[in-house]
Amino acid sequence: MAALLAFLSPERAIAQTGMTTLQAPNLPITLVYPTAAKESAQAMGPFTLQVAPNAAPTRGNGRLVVLSHGTGGSALSDHDLARTLANAGFVVAQPEHQGDNWQDQQRSGPESWKLRPGEVSKAIDAVMADPRFAPLLDASKVGVHGMSAGGGTALALAGGQWSVNQMVAHCAAHLVDDAGFCFYGLRTAAERQQRAAEYARAAVTPQPPVLFGGAQVRDARIAAAAATVPLGAAFTADSLKGIAIPVAIVEASADQVLLPAFHSGRVLALCSNCKPLGVLPGAGHLDTLSPWPDSIAQRLANVPGFARSPNFDHKLLMASYQRIAAFFQQTLVGAP
Repeated sequence: MAALLAFLSPERAIAQTGMTTLQAPNLPITLVYPTAAKESAQAMGPFTLQVAPNAAPTRGNGRLVVLSHGTGGSALSDHDLARTLANAGFVVAQPEHQGDNWQDQQRSGPESWKLRPGEVSKAIDAVMADPRFAPLLDASKVGVHGMSAGGGTALALAGGQWSVNQMVAHCAAHLVDDAGFCFYGLRTAAERQQRAAEYARAAVTPQPPVLFGGAQVRDARIAAAAATVPLGAAFTADSLKGIAIPVAIVEASADQVLLPAFHSGRVLALCSNCKPLGVLPGAGHLDTLSPWPDSIAQRLANVPGFARSPNFDHKLLMASYQRIAAFFQQTLVGAP
């Protein structure tokens, strides 16, 4: 790993980053990739990115990595990771998940979880059908990375299977301990009381599990997966034990949304082909994303679960992104 990190050091990295978009059916896709064109500062909403818009791609290492964003996420909040991967030679595809993105969260939760793996496959198809990128890529080994709900997407594509029944049983047993997950998105005491009653009723009359993921969504082109603070409690133990491709897991020690003990730590404990890729000390759930611009940070400073941790050194985040790039270099390309 040390040799791979040296290979990915800034002096050896491809300096310029291109950015463009594709449109698959009902699926906008942002592409970040190596280019010879000169970068410039580009204002994109509240973010300012150093990219070369719509520049011609240059050949990198011949591999594609798809990033699956978290609940209500976007390509911009994952841009620093996408840029790190592009600087290491990867073409990076970022689909905007339908009904679970920064503009539209009507399908957030299990409904979106069912759709997301297919959208990753659609993103691969779209990139490999594009005449600018297809000649530069070998689709026989594709990587997928996901954060939070996107981490669940990555685990499902790696072979994991989840069920609503598993989630409900978990929350009935750990309602207080894992409140960040079990009550996610609920802002009032009344909403929480209603959800707690629903979990209690379901626990009294458990239903046979209806499983999603695994062979239902498996894409043979995906050869390695990485997940940062992944949703893990909804996955069955047997399916996590059966994952056959290499998977890397990044944890955040102060995550109060998806507690490591029930999510990332559970995945690592059960999955023999999953390897730890480091714990971010002092990091909360959203500290694993690109730092917010000031305008967003100020607005979310007092929103539970959204404020950034004052105890987290964001220099550690960039080192984490380098480790993710090194993992994909090793598993998709091979040691340099």
